[in-house]
Amino acid sequence: MKDELIEIENKTLKYPGIEIKIKTDAIRITSGLTVVTGPNGCGKSIFGRILERGWNLGTNRIKSPKGKLNVKIVEFNDIHSLSGCKTEYYQQRFEATMNDEIPTVENVFASHCMSKRWISLCEILNIADVNDKRLNYLSSGELRKLLVINAICNEPDLLILDNPYIGLDTPSRESLNEAIKTLTSAGMSVMLLTASPDEIPDYTSCIIPMHDMEILNPIYPTTENISNIKEHLSAMMDFEINYSTIPTDSKAHKPYCTALEMKSCNVRYGKRHIICNEWWTVKSGERWGLSGPNGCGKSVLLSLIYADNPQAYSNDITIFDRRRGSGESIWDIKDRIGYVSPEMHLYFNSAGPSLDIVARGRRSAAGNFGNIADNARQEAMQWMTLLGIGHLADRRYATLSSGEQRMILIARTLIKHPDLLILDEPLHGLDSGRKKAVIKLIDIIVKRNNMTLIYVTHYDNEMPGCIEKIKTVKRQ
Repeated sequence: MKDELIEIENKTLKYPGIEIKIKTDAIRITSGLTVVTGPNGCGKSIFGRILERGWNLGTNRIKSPKGKLNVKIVEFNDIHSLSGCKTEYYQQRFEATMNDEIPTVENVFASHCMSKRWISLCEILNIADVNDKRLNYLSSGELRKLLVINAICNEPDLLILDNPYIGLDTPSRESLNEAIKTLTSAGMSVMLLTASPDEIPDYTSCIIPMHDMEILNPIYPTTENISNIKEHLSAMMDFEINYSTIPTDSKAHKPYCTALEMKSCNVRYGKRHIICNEWWTVKSGERWGLSGPNGCGKSVLLSLIYADNPQAYSNDITIFDRRRGSGESIWDIKDRIGYVSPEMHLYFNSAGPSLDIVARGRRSAAGNFGNIADNARQEAMQWMTLLGIGHLADRRYATLSSGEQRMILIARTLIKHPDLLILDEPLHGLDSGRKKAVIKLIDIIVKRNNMTLIYVTHYDNEMPGCIEKIKTVKRQ
């Protein structure tokens, strides 16, 4: 019998501007591993934040037989508060002279970096060389590992991990899974918040389903029935897109033969060699998958294409039949490329309503400024309705869940009808139903518009069927 850790007494949990209803007799969180799962926007992250710091907020009544607990939730954007130096725009991480004030991992985590546990966890998760890196230069996978390791070293009574597996390559997911199993066996209590039932570990003690801001009856799995439980939970996340209503592409496109050509490209930051002697040619209409382990430089490679990295000018790179540095502006390039990445999501900042964010995706050069035409708003609403997020049109981006934010960024990219579509881990944070629907949507659009595609994922089952070729980047 597991020890009781937390008991929630009331039937409604409150957080500023939000209520979560409890549709069961009582919620008791025990020691070991608890998993909270449900579709995007169901309230998982809010529930985690309430457990961390909302015990007596409003009418909330949460208690523990152990008294006051040290509860820590780890979210991807926690890196901003840890660094104490928020990056103003995501391209800044590629500009060496702009990062002098950004601390290294060792600067931020000095109290842990020399501990045996820190060193052991860094080795287990394959980031043993991370201490001298500036935080801006970490990949999204490295950031997630770092945040988890730091939280573990602080030894909380309950460690809540919000979508910890996304962005991790297969060996890292397996290593993190084993690390969590070891921690729970040694007495640490862990809660995972995930939109993907497939990620639920087989050693889970309790599963708490959520749907539409409601907590449903807890499930106590066994080794024999956990597979069936995962299938049942996945079925609860079914999501349909009406593919016959995909907006058409009425944009005039300038023809090109070569989307990308790199010849012996290199990227260095100080003594660190990120990209070494890379050659790559992508012709018009080709569909490429880009693979490689966490920290190998995939995002840096893509930054050379998307005109974010100044080191493109010191390399032999051709974009849309034109050599970089031959007089084109970065907006000439960006206007023809649609791009989604974990780093863009991490640093994206806009105070406007979600509809305007999507509508502004039609004009890269305008950024988040300038007037928005009525037809742009109309098409933005078409894309949002298609993706099942039309009800978020008036909501501000910062108030959305991470999965809802990702759907907004996908709509903002697709409304552009780009010549080259670059999708770097585009399904981060999406529930299982939305993942399947968006993969099919990408496949249809790319084929219909004869679009050039570069697609990055660490999950083989998330690769669209239209992918024809694979490029693998090795870690230096």
